[in-house]
Amino acid sequence: MRRALAFSHNQDVTFGRASGILLHPTSLPGRYGIGDLGPEAFRFADWLAGAGQRIWQVLPLGPVGFGESPYQLFSAFAGNPSLISLDALVERGWLDAADVAAPPDFLPDTVEFERVIPWKEALLWKAFERFHDPEIDQFRSEHAAWLPGYARFMALKAAHSGRMWTEWDAGASSDGGPCGVPSPEPDPQIVRYHEFLQFEFFREWRELKNYCASRGIRMMGDLPIYVAFDSADVWAHPELFQFDAVAGVPPDYFSATGQLWGNPLYRWDCIKAEGYRWWIERMVAALSMFDLVRMDHFRGFEAYWAVPAGEATAVNGQWIKGPGADLFRALKDAIGELPIVAENLGVITPEVEAIRHEFGLPGMAILQFAFGKDEQARSFRPHNYVRNLVAYTGTHDNDTVAGWWRSHGGDSTRKPEDVAAEKALARDYLGTDGREMNWTLIRALMASVADTVLFPAQDILGIGSEARMNTPAVASGNWRWRMRPGALTPELAGRLGELAKLFERG
Repeated sequence: MRRALAFSHNQDVTFGRASGILLHPTSLPGRYGIGDLGPEAFRFADWLAGAGQRIWQVLPLGPVGFGESPYQLFSAFAGNPSLISLDALVERGWLDAADVAAPPDFLPDTVEFERVIPWKEALLWKAFERFHDPEIDQFRSEHAAWLPGYARFMALKAAHSGRMWTEWDAGASSDGGPCGVPSPEPDPQIVRYHEFLQFEFFREWRELKNYCASRGIRMMGDLPIYVAFDSADVWAHPELFQFDAVAGVPPDYFSATGQLWGNPLYRWDCIKAEGYRWWIERMVAALSMFDLVRMDHFRGFEAYWAVPAGEATAVNGQWIKGPGADLFRALKDAIGELPIVAENLGVITPEVEAIRHEFGLPGMAILQFAFGKDEQARSFRPHNYVRNLVAYTGTHDNDTVAGWWRSHGGDSTRKPEDVAAEKALARDYLGTDGREMNWTLIRALMASVADTVLFPAQDILGIGSEARMNTPAVASGNWRWRMRPGALTPELAGRLGELAKLFERG
């Protein structure tokens, strides 16, 4: 019998024929050094609607930890306080206009996290000191499954100068401490501060999502398969994780040594024994925020690459069976139809695809990878597409189209002759001389049978490697790109809108 859960989501998992843009909110322009959920987000929604686009995809929206990566979060449930709009706080009367009248001279096209975060945090604290809204009590009740633990975790982390929870004082545990040692109580003011941040984040997100819906735009989120070791999730539920091996992927097209992510792996036996409750709660939370959810590293649910803890690279790992379809049956039984996009990139086996097909989940195709020696290259060529597919020009993990087309293969294991052959095939296949390669790829996807096609904003703008969002296996310097004010012009909206109309995506 299906469990009754206190949330609702769009049960329609037939995505229809549509196109959209991948743009993380931190990349929006604005005066405050980092994109947020304020006026520029609403302007972007208007631009999307004017360009005939129906989907806005974002990266994970949680509070970032190591390396500012949205895939290394302090919580699988919380929102990122850095996305809170200062303009909204002024409108609510919790900040004065003078407080934000003269922000520092931040770079216009780069998020300087090391400068932005402390400056903005001081203003968030000031807003908290003026904050009063009785609706926060209802918010606490609705998010009682995770909010108290997260707020307590962040307050204890502050009390320990931001150190990882394994380095905290004895007794600073989530369950009262070992051997009867009383758990130290965090500063209640700091706990309430973090509750306030979450209250405001989710209010702003709800307002933005509702506005997008009024403009015919659906929000697509991103659910990382793993959580960070230094997170409220692992701190509060260590029994659900294993620590003698960590997550990664084996050597591939991008790296001869693989990717060592370092996230703790799940103890799927313990999670299953609890009826997959933690995963059900996580999916419920995601679907309360988004209309569609991209499930990152989908193949890891069938089998995951386990690397012994302490290894320097991901080479010496092994494939271990995951929960497989059993997890998704539990999710479907608890939630209903699953509006999920399965990120099925990499080493994909028939067993992985069998799970995807059992639940009718669309997979992904990356057109930028269609012309090289990648094992999936042939399936990424549009003449091999199926309708139930989400196709991209590129993703947050690879170069922009312009950067890829100009590069010599330095971001992968390709040899110069491989790059030359790849580009020759791309020219022949796409019938192009290589000019405006970004629009050539955009048009090819628009014309394809794939129901859903998505383009990173950088590819609409036609900008190069300087706008790349992330380089896998590189620990620092990622996630910093920002769009300059006015970059998405009416002319670009018109050009993209014409393609959407021509190929019936609207």
